[in-house]
Amino acid sequence: MRGIRTAFDVVIPAGTALLTAWVVLGTSQHGHLVTASAALSALACGAALWWRRRHPVAVMGVALAGGLVVQVVAPMTVFPLAALFAVGALAAARPPLVSLPALALLLGVVSLNFRTTTDEDTFFVMAVAALSWLLGENRRGATARAAERAVAEEQARMARELHDVIAHGVSVIVVQAAAADDVFDHRPDRARESLRAIEATGRATLDELRKLLGGPAERPGLDRLADLVEPLRAAGLRVDVRCEPVPLPAGVDQSAYRIVQEALTNTLRHARASRVEVSVRGGPGVLELEVRDDGRGGLVGVGRGIPGMRERAVLLGGTVEAGPLPDGGFGVRARLPLAAAR
Repeated sequence: MRGIRTAFDVVIPAGTALLTAWVVLGTSQHGHLVTASAALSALACGAALWWRRRHPVAVMGVALAGGLVVQVVAPMTVFPLAALFAVGALAAARPPLVSLPALALLLGVVSLNFRTTTDEDTFFVMAVAALSWLLGENRRGATARAAERAVAEEQARMARELHDVIAHGVSVIVVQAAAADDVFDHRPDRARESLRAIEATGRATLDELRKLLGGPAERPGLDRLADLVEPLRAAGLRVDVRCEPVPLPAGVDQSAYRIVQEALTNTLRHARASRVEVSVRGGPGVLELEVRDDGRGGLVGVGRGIPGMRERAVLLGGTVEAGPLPDGGFGVRARLPLAAAR
């Protein structure tokens, strides 16, 4: 697509300049000096189109001025061709408050041909000018909508990241605090261990939030599973991890980490579990994740946890299933395709 655009960036200015200058030289009824000046003006208008995307207002002004000169010298056969392209580029880059006055000026220049050409020809060129403006305005609107969608998607991504980081960190801290309270009187050493774990979890959560809010940073991945489950083990939860090393695209790696993180957070908050199993394995073109616990689970569809996991999977073309297990406990299973994320 970029190659096509580059070709048009060369063809449109060069073709417009040469065509308009050739017609002026062949049809002008004025002297050599006036005709040569008009031809140079046509060349300048066409050449200016090279900058129509970077400087649309200035190019529109040059095209209108040069078009007016050409109209006066050879009005019977030449229309302001450069201005027809320039008004479309201006409409694509600027709001109607700027582009509509330029269109009105262009229509005024074209209307000079009513004196020397048929009304049908002049009205046709006016229609082409209006169409060029409409196409440019439509492109500007599409670009604006795409930018709005990109902003909304980034906001949603940040919301998911913040939810996962904060929910997991707070859940671990709550569990550790409860454990410290249980043993505070008769096992102060265990209480101190829980307090140290609370401090470590809080620092890690703050550090991740700073990286997340501060801009681009290293994305967490499955290689950090050990750091993820260690606070849970310190809180008394038995965590078994089986992870097959699989080369992963960065987007899949991060989403897989967040899905496991959120599943473990749900176990801490809702399951009242004593044991949880985490399984990560690669299949043909797909990464399979499974988190199973022996607790009672929570309500599927309540809160942001499970919907957030599903959103992450859907963005990659994958799926997440969550619910009570037939033999008791609660499970989360995700399938994330690898090819779609490369």
